[in-house]
Amino acid sequence: MSTPIAGDRPEAESGGRTLYLGGSIHSPAEPFATAMLVADGTVAWLGGDGAARAHADDVDAVVDLDGALVTPAFVDAHVHTTATGLAGVGLDLTECGSVGELLDAVRRETERRRGHGIVVGFGWDERRWPDHRAPTRTELDRAAYGGAVFLDRVDVHSSAVSSALLASLPHIASLQGYSDSGLLTDMAHHAARAAVADDLPTVDRLEVQRKIRATAASLGIGSFHEMGGPNLAGAKDLVALLDLAATEPGPSVVGYWAAEGALNSLPDPRVVGLAGDLFADGTIGSHTAALRERYLDHPGNGNLYLTASRVRDHVIGCTDAGLQAGFHVIGDGAMDTVLAGFSEAAERIGPERIRAGRHRIEHVELVHSEHIRTLASLGIMASVQPLFDALWGGPDGMYAARLGDRWELMNPFAAMQTAGVVLALGSDSPVTTLGPWEAIRAAALHRNHDHRISVRAAFSAHTRGGWRAAGKDGGVLAVGAAATFAVWQTEELVVQAPDNRVAGWSTDPRSGTPGLPNLAEGMPLPQCLRTVVDGDVVFDAGRLG
Repeated sequence: MSTPIAGDRPEAESGGRTLYLGGSIHSPAEPFATAMLVADGTVAWLGGDGAARAHADDVDAVVDLDGALVTPAFVDAHVHTTATGLAGVGLDLTECGSVGELLDAVRRETERRRGHGIVVGFGWDERRWPDHRAPTRTELDRAAYGGAVFLDRVDVHSSAVSSALLASLPHIASLQGYSDSGLLTDMAHHAARAAVADDLPTVDRLEVQRKIRATAASLGIGSFHEMGGPNLAGAKDLVALLDLAATEPGPSVVGYWAAEGALNSLPDPRVVGLAGDLFADGTIGSHTAALRERYLDHPGNGNLYLTASRVRDHVIGCTDAGLQAGFHVIGDGAMDTVLAGFSEAAERIGPERIRAGRHRIEHVELVHSEHIRTLASLGIMASVQPLFDALWGGPDGMYAARLGDRWELMNPFAAMQTAGVVLALGSDSPVTTLGPWEAIRAAALHRNHDHRISVRAAFSAHTRGGWRAAGKDGGVLAVGAAATFAVWQTEELVVQAPDNRVAGWSTDPRSGTPGLPNLAEGMPLPQCLRTVVDGDVVFDAGRLG
């Protein structure tokens, strides 16, 4: 048996030969496998324990899985790393039950900091408060004793700020979404948020980026897609993260830059797409998603930031440059415009070239059947976040409050899957927490039963689908594939029933179908024991023998 590798920075296995045996290997290529040999960063062999012992004298380490499950590592297809890290070190406002409680939290933090630096907070939601309103800048000025305050709403598409922060950013007043009350939406919010992130000292930036990569590794995430952009955390933030991922062990990072017309000004040659949160609209929660029909609880139809012709030109430019194009799209009005632009691009350069570009759209929430047909026909991938439905779906949720019965159209995973749209699951962290199994369970337990997909389909979307959304192949354990995997302590493994129930029946070992954890409501989620990326151990809980 090998000695467990403990601590936050376990030694690497790269270049060595490690034999894992005595577990369940989730490999459609070798469905009966209970053992796996890792060598030189790849899966060198899969098979049974008996045959594995023939390799035992020719390896550097033998790991007894003791019945644990080995799966491909997860890919989170939509992350904001530094914002996630700041949410962990800033004020957590998610439990505030009123404006008063939020102001008390700001006051305590200001006193703790002795007035130094910006008070940054995350996660407030006025829908849960008795007066259903955001804090004003006058209130924040008093609570912070005149200091600078930036408080991100739960959907990170609006913020409450103080007078001192606005004074440091005088250009904000000329941008769409500015309000003298201190509540910022649209471009004003994004500019303020980017400025706060850009002002972060380098040492603090690296600290939070390291922390989030380590957290991701501890959750079995082997890769994630970083959504950078000039209206997000800025170029130096994205470059710093890509440099960190290139020099320190941990999950790999796929970088996106959400800028229109930036073909000749990429922040880094490692960027794979002018995509991600290139905003076509805003969010339902902030009343800024662009809808066909008006909101029930707010005047207007939201905000549309792009035209079909701009979308067309962006898609053609990216296709010609060999880059992925993509957009943030939530409302059906925005989806009308973006897909019209894709269709115009296809008319000009041919649908085959559009499909070959493997372009993507983020969120894809309020969509109709005609949208899904276009997504499928042009090979546009959907990067989706199932925990949005878990948080805001259902007849009593935020979607219903904003949209009425239209909530039933939100996040139609099953219809997209049936039509052949490639799904890639993610968190949009810090909007929702990093948690792949939670996302898979949310997709399987969608509040609208018609939109549910099987655990197996959701698992594929959170592994193989994430690689495909980055224009790459991966996410399957097979001989010759990269040794990027996670080891899990879990309850019984099941095969899902054909009627889309989450709980199925125990895997018949003769079926040749690898099982997955039972994710029925109330069942404990799997616990990560080890995460390996390209043969390197990037997380180890110290519990494998």
